[in-house]
Amino acid sequence: MDLNKITSPSFLKNLDKKELEQLAQDIRTFLIEKCSVTGGHIGPNLGVVELTIMLHKMFDSPKDKFLWDVGHQAYVHKILTGRASQFDTLRQFKGLCGFPKRVESEHDEWETGHSSTSLSAAMGMAAARDIKKDKNFVIPIIGDGALTGGMALEALNHIGHAKTNMIVILNDNEMSIAPNVGALHNVLGRLRTAKEYSKAKEELESLINKIPVLGGKLASTAERLKDSLKYLVVSGVFFEELGFKYLGPIDGHDFEALEMTLSHAKKVRGPVLVHVITKKGKGYKPAEDDTIGNWHGTGPYKIDNGAFVKSTTKGPAWSSLIAETVRKIAHEDERIVTITPAMPVGSKLQGIQQDFPNRFFDVGIAEQHAATMAAGLATQKMKPFLAIYSTFLQRAYDQVLHDIARPNLNVFIGIDRAGLVGADGETHQGVFDIAFLRHIPNMTIMMPKDENEGQHMVKTAIDYDGGPIALRYPRGNGIGVPLDEELVALPIGSWEVLREGKDGAILTFGTTIPMAIAAADMLAQQGIDIEVVNARFIKPMDEEMLHRILSSCKPILTIEEAVLQGGFGSGVLEFAHDHGYLHALIDRMGIPDQYIEHGDVNQLLAEIHMTAEDTVARMHVLLQQKQQVGLNK
Repeated sequence: MDLNKITSPSFLKNLDKKELEQLAQDIRTFLIEKCSVTGGHIGPNLGVVELTIMLHKMFDSPKDKFLWDVGHQAYVHKILTGRASQFDTLRQFKGLCGFPKRVESEHDEWETGHSSTSLSAAMGMAAARDIKKDKNFVIPIIGDGALTGGMALEALNHIGHAKTNMIVILNDNEMSIAPNVGALHNVLGRLRTAKEYSKAKEELESLINKIPVLGGKLASTAERLKDSLKYLVVSGVFFEELGFKYLGPIDGHDFEALEMTLSHAKKVRGPVLVHVITKKGKGYKPAEDDTIGNWHGTGPYKIDNGAFVKSTTKGPAWSSLIAETVRKIAHEDERIVTITPAMPVGSKLQGIQQDFPNRFFDVGIAEQHAATMAAGLATQKMKPFLAIYSTFLQRAYDQVLHDIARPNLNVFIGIDRAGLVGADGETHQGVFDIAFLRHIPNMTIMMPKDENEGQHMVKTAIDYDGGPIALRYPRGNGIGVPLDEELVALPIGSWEVLREGKDGAILTFGTTIPMAIAAADMLAQQGIDIEVVNARFIKPMDEEMLHRILSSCKPILTIEEAVLQGGFGSGVLEFAHDHGYLHALIDRMGIPDQYIEHGDVNQLLAEIHMTAEDTVARMHVLLQQKQQVGLNK
């Protein structure tokens, strides 16, 4: 089938089993080919082909509401709703988003990127439906990994209590990004192998229905017998105890099983959970064989052998550099304990996990728990390293503020993927952490200019006993500088002058330092001498250096790959105001008051006017303003 000709999922209603199987094969071939060029979340999508086809065949989107939790698995949905022709632009600048996107299609009812949100949103949609007395199905599709998120369990509790009409699809592939962990994962494991329970339960219900009604006593006895059977065969039927009708487990790649079970689910009053077993990466052997999460989301790869197309970058991956430095120090410091919320692969923590299994905790998709667990460790004189993506740290804001910073506990927060991340887009851009951490008392925030300074900052964080300290580091690779053999802790709050200059000053840190240096070089060719400062401590700032620069009356340009509101530049403005530099000329470059969508980072920076050329132009304006002020005096 020519997938590019699909405009609506309605065509599925008339397809027979053989045609559905051919369509599934065509979709898998299409996804493998397209993602080999653009990269993307290939593993999750190959696993939900039959499930997505059958959902669209059995229900009527957009009247019936599909909510794809996380959104990693929505490519098949996008194909079936008329977007196959856009897949050459998947996750590219101005192209097709890698996640559900409401402005893209009326079929994208819920936008996602972070996990465990679909059930709460579905409860809201179902409540609105019932208030308006509409008649439609609400169908959240949530993975077993996302189900470990506390928000999902809160929603399950509410839905079951309210007896809301809803069909929850549990897409169980035993993986989130990495292999799943935790007690709930073990519960699902028992359910996967409990087919005898489902069969015995059906036979018992059939028998009970044939017994003449002889009063309440016999009826209650029969119900107790059913309950006893549940606990005899399965060690706790988790979902039924929460108020759900549990159907499954079923083979998520079997069209007949899917059709029969979904037909049954449509007839159930109240909440029903359909437990579907799928194979992540199904249909492409390299992805099927993946046991650690390398094929969850990838860059381009070679179809014939699955080899990833390697980048031409010189330096080590930032995640690896930070993790390996922690591992090196952990061999000498038994206080160090590492915690990750389901990202041992993404944050390159496998070496730590291997060397220190008793001091490594993958808590699953549970960022709030991870942060407060780190606080608990710190109360016992341990040194917890909480490795977490910037965009996921957002979910643990209260725990950082209330449980870590308020009691001033020595927690080392490694903020991975800080700054723009590119193809994953607005849900994953790590641009908010400075603004939501900088105003928290007791918090120290730093970001290195290169990987050598990065390893020294790890040493700084582990040696620091003055409270919580956060180390920001970007996605991707370092620039390839030599690494010192001996690690040295940096003085807290110290900045570094990278280039002297009498006419103006650029204050920046991290990934924008090369841009600042390039701009200073361009200005030097015009006879303008600009000082460039590595403002590596975002909080506390180097007050001595700030006083020197402000006292010299140099115009100041701050640059940050983070939101301007409440960011580093705001801190410089606050300092100038609080210390009486009321006539200081200060301009700020950074992320404007908008969400930044997906695309190549350099293209995104150009679109928001954060380039070396823009830096030169902004400095010219500042220098002109200084000249005008001088003429008016």
